[in-house]
Amino acid sequence: MEVSILIVSKNRKQELEKTLRYLKPMLDFSKHELLVFLDGCTDGSDRLMEQMDWVIWFSVNEGIGASPARNRLYPKAQGTYLIGLDDDAHPLTMNFIDEVEAVFENNPNVGIVTFEEVKGVFSSYEAALKSASSGLISYLTNDFIGCGFAIKRSVYEATDGFPVWMAIYGEESCVALEVLSKGYNILYTNAIKVNHRVDKGHRKQFGKNYFRFEQQLKNATSYYLVYYKKPLLKILKLYWHNFKKYAMTDWVCFKLFFKVIIAVVLDLRYILKYRKPINNAVIVKSRKLSPIKY
Repeated sequence: MEVSILIVSKNRKQELEKTLRYLKPMLDFSKHELLVFLDGCTDGSDRLMEQMDWVIWFSVNEGIGASPARNRLYPKAQGTYLIGLDDDAHPLTMNFIDEVEAVFENNPNVGIVTFEEVKGVFSSYEAALKSASSGLISYLTNDFIGCGFAIKRSVYEATDGFPVWMAIYGEESCVALEVLSKGYNILYTNAIKVNHRVDKGHRKQFGKNYFRFEQQLKNATSYYLVYYKKPLLKILKLYWHNFKKYAMTDWVCFKLFFKVIIAVVLDLRYILKYRKPINNAVIVKSRKLSPIKY
């Protein structure tokens, strides 16, 4: 099997169905496979399993979180290259698989290729492409976008995979750092584009961001505890920044800030089980690389 496409979905049946229907005509099932993990869906997403027998399905009754779900799904893939998509993201580049294979073949030291993310709900492929960047942009970076990327299976297997110690928001950075620590590069290219079908206006609603604030603060703490040899100073700076910028200006964030501190203390023994400090030279290299465009 040359390429595996992997999607984790949680209660987004309509978006998942759209993505799968977009993908089907782009695939040659003699050499491509499409794997979907339903993470405790309660919206009838499981009915798609009967309608789309060309998809390889996996599911759990109780949700485990996006990152643990990816951790379970990715080892089941057989492809030389693994392409990760969100359930509400589809390729705008029709020959995206050929492009992925070409990048890896022409750049042996690249372990991950991350695509251009075109955000928004559009009436057509053409309309979406008008919002994309023009001209070829390609550079080495220190992270990747979970809604559209590719990783060599051999490289993924050399890491610990997507972390089971966080649910969502930040899992890509963990895999990225481990890939860099193995001596591989991460390449951003806008030669491959995906339309992430998010309503940008809805995403800006602050109520939506409370959950993200909580998760990202907790996950960033865990990230430092797992990967940094001396994490205390980084954690203190993280908390001081979030306290000044968010907790001091919003009552809900104030309560969530201290909720996270309590959660970190309670989960500390569990998180430290996964502690795997990365060589400081790798962390320094990562900081010097160009950040990815979100």
